[in-house]
Amino acid sequence: MEKKVLVLNLDHTPVAVVTVQKAMVLSILEKVSILADYPFLSIRTVDQEFKYPAVVRLDEYKNVPYRGVLLNRGNLFKRDNNECQYCGSQKHLTIDHVVPRSKGGKSSWTNLITACHRCNVQKGDKTPEEVGFLMKRRPFKPSLSYFLSEYAEKNAEEWMPFLEVRTVQSD
Repeated sequence: MEKKVLVLNLDHTPVAVVTVQKAMVLSILEKVSILADYPFLSIRTVDQEFKYPAVVRLDEYKNVPYRGVLLNRGNLFKRDNNECQYCGSQKHLTIDHVVPRSKGGKSSWTNLITACHRCNVQKGDKTPEEVGFLMKRRPFKPSLSYFLSEYAEKNAEEWMPFLEVRTVQSD
């Protein structure tokens, strides 16, 4: 698998993840500075050898409007580690509204969790407290850094010093 490159804005906020080819083009055009590279990897041409970039920083600040992390099934499961937030099962996962829609619950990061089919049916149209369920973790709105750090832990340790992992508690 080819490594990816983290792109930081001039203020060191993450703005994108790009291919090595794109990062090298930006570097050659002097639009980015390489802040970290992957050790033991390099890019070779006929007469030159370049370090394999891991993190680059834009040389000019770009105003990138923050759109937040998209609320969808995949990102919700990823936030909850692909396990039921009531019993810990990793089978037959569904999405549960902590406060049911019938009681005014919204479809938001702070009201949706991953639940197995069994727990979701057992909870039904009640709140977790009403049926005696305890959640492993309160639902929260993840930041972009949260998801990037998860990727970095598995695939790109070189990114970790550049990612500030925090969760945003508001919608």
